[in-house]
Amino acid sequence: MTSRAHSARKTADKLRHVSSPAQTVRAIYRKLSRAWGPQHWWPAETPFEVITGAILTQNTSWTNVERALSKLREAGMLSVEGLSQLPLDGLEQLVRSSGYFRQKALRLKSFIAFLDENHGGSLDSLLATPTEQLREELLAQKGIGPETADSILLYAGHHPIFVVDAYTRRVLERHDAVAADAKYDEIRALVEHALQSEKPSPAVAPGSLDQQRPAVHPPSAMSTAPRALSAQVFNEMHGLFVQLGKHYCHKQQPDCDVCPLGAMLSHPVIPTLTRNSQQRSSGNKRRASKKPAKSRL
Repeated sequence: MTSRAHSARKTADKLRHVSSPAQTVRAIYRKLSRAWGPQHWWPAETPFEVITGAILTQNTSWTNVERALSKLREAGMLSVEGLSQLPLDGLEQLVRSSGYFRQKALRLKSFIAFLDENHGGSLDSLLATPTEQLREELLAQKGIGPETADSILLYAGHHPIFVVDAYTRRVLERHDAVAADAKYDEIRALVEHALQSEKPSPAVAPGSLDQQRPAVHPPSAMSTAPRALSAQVFNEMHGLFVQLGKHYCHKQQPDCDVCPLGAMLSHPVIPTLTRNSQQRSSGNKRRASKKPAKSRL
């Protein structure tokens, strides 16, 4: 075994024998942040664009949200004042690509009403509210759950709070850091505690990063805005989980063999068959069980 192979094996063994959930979280952050660098998530130019995107991205892909945001921007309506003046049916048409567009248009209007009633229509006032108080206010609004509230807090207001999404839960569960029935706030507390002493990814030359890393968004006004170190770390960790879930840790067919975290798995992830693949597999078995036809030669 060469010295390079021996070193790689020692690193894999070390990663595989991480002893606690917090250590697992830290190991994931350190490995991915060094390999992939800053992710520049959330891509937006203003806090209100972040908030609008956080509401629109529920139950849909980011590509669909980008289309809706582009429509709002082109119409000159991507602002508190714009949405305040825009009739509901007009808003529905502009956000149609995001899916559930009538429901989401109502939620955006409800947010504007909440902002007017509680903060005099001022986003600055809203985002300057203490973290826990603002979180309670947001969660009290219809259609805003923990993930949306925390996205607004972290990405629009730069509050030091971690956002737990389906990708986060999936990765941590597969790496034995959380149980399948772990509560949202339990996972959030774990990540925040684990990363409390970590530093943001240093600026690195593109050539020094993993050449197989997923493409990142270009820097934006919101992704490069000043914030506390802990908020930046939570920002980067969430962006890394999103990339990992989209490109490697798939729900049904994970690519563990090529995943940069594959060496950390204590046991292989068994792919989940979709209904179509189950039907194809069943059909193949039935065909294979038939007696071969007699040769006519």
